[in-house]
Amino acid sequence: MLVIACGALARELMAVIRASGWDHLAVQCLPAELHNRPEKITDAVRAKIAAARGRFASIFVAYGDCGTGGALDRMLAQESVERIAGAHCYEFLAGAHAFERLCDEEPGTFYLTDFLLRHFDRLVIRGLGLDRYPHLASQYFGNYRRLVYLAQQPGAERTFAAQAAADRLGLAFEQRETGLGGLKRALARGVLVNEERIAWAG
Repeated sequence: MLVIACGALARELMAVIRASGWDHLAVQCLPAELHNRPEKITDAVRAKIAAARGRFASIFVAYGDCGTGGALDRMLAQESVERIAGAHCYEFLAGAHAFERLCDEEPGTFYLTDFLLRHFDRLVIRGLGLDRYPHLASQYFGNYRRLVYLAQQPGAERTFAAQAAADRLGLAFEQRETGLGGLKRALARGVLVNEERIAWAG
C-alpha cells in the first residue's frame, strides 16, 4: 500500500509505521511548503496517484482538506482513493474530540506541530514574508488570540521555542501534549479500510 502524505507529517508517519509493524506501507511525501499554497495540493496529490497506478495494490492519502475547500475530496472521490479523516493535521494529531474542544475554547487559535515548530522561521516568518515586511503580521494574525503547540515529542527546549514563536506573533501561549496516538488511530482506520477493499477485490 502506498501512503501519499504531506511532508510535514513524514517523521511522525514513519515513527508510527515502524512502531506498528506496518511493513507493507510505502510512504511518498509532497513538499510541506504546500501548506502556504493549498490551491496546489489537489493537483500535486493527483499527480502522485497517477504515477502510482499499477505499482501498488492500494493507495491512501494522509492529508487533511488543508485549505483546498473540498477540492481534494472531490478529486479523491473521482480516483476512488480514501484519505485520513480530518480537516487538517492538527485535528488528527490532537484527536477529533480534543481538537473540537480547542476550537470551541478559542476559534482564533494558531496551531504549531513539531514540524512547524522546527521550521517556523522558514515556513511562517520567511514563507509569509514577515522577515521583509513585519507589518504584515497584523494582517495575517490579527484575528488570532492564542498559539497552541500540539507537542508530539514534548521537551523543555521545544516548549521554549514554541513560547518564543507565540511571543513573536503577539499571541498567548498554550501547550497540549498529543503524542502520536491520534495520528496512529487515524492512520490505522485508513489502513484497515484499504486492506478490506483489497480483500474484497481479491
